Amino acid sequence: MRMVDVATSLGASIARMGAGLKASAPKKRPAKPLELYEFEACPFCRKVRDAITELDLEAMIYPCPKNGKRFRSKAKKLGGKEQFPYLVDPNTGKAMYESDGIVRYLFETYGGRSASLLLTGPFATLSSQIASVWRPIQGSRARASHAPKEPLELYSFEASPFCRIVRETLCELELPYLLHNVGKKSPSRKAFVKRSGKMQVPYLVDPNKGKAMFESADIKAYLLKTYGA
Repeated sequence: MRMVDVATSLGASIARMGAGLKASAPKKRPAKPLELYEFEACPFCRKVRDAITELDLEAMIYPCPKNGKRFRSKAKKLGGKEQFPYLVDPNTGKAMYESDGIVRYLFETYGGRSASLLLTGPFATLSSQIASVWRPIQGSRARASHAPKEPLELYSFEASPFCRIVRETLCELELPYLLHNVGKKSPSRKAFVKRSGKMQVPYLVDPNKGKAMFESADIKAYLLKTYGA
């Protein structure tokens, strides 16, 4: 089962042909993390997560899987409808739907360059939809869980098949988390290694339990045992 899990997650990464793999320093960094309401299996949300990785940005993730009761209603209250992704930028007061518009906004505001064809437009949408076919169930529907008092933290990058497995679990359990992106060539990797001791992702930090850990299988098991109902 574990081999199948990793293989299908790798297939999803391959379908995106390198999107969400490498990062470079943004033209400017936001003072506060972005806020993103999304769910892991959504192909449109994936394009935004790819962009956030490539721009080396941090974001508070509020998982909104289907049947979710924790953040879907909040997203609807903020934006007026249950549509995802929904981005809130507390640095500029901007709030918006539509993945292509969000990606362009992020690159114009923080990147100082144009987004690639892997991130916006019909080709980006198609390849992201193909990626979702590899993982049609994981990260799509909510399962019963206990809410943490404080958000978790995850060091990750979008294209990593191992990080995806952890993000799917966080999504299904509706656990909010601060996403630290450390894609390949990311300028944020140095600080991450200083904190964790080595360059390996995913890396989960749970301030509620004083836990910090590597290894996607161990993290998934921990999350299900600690927060699964």
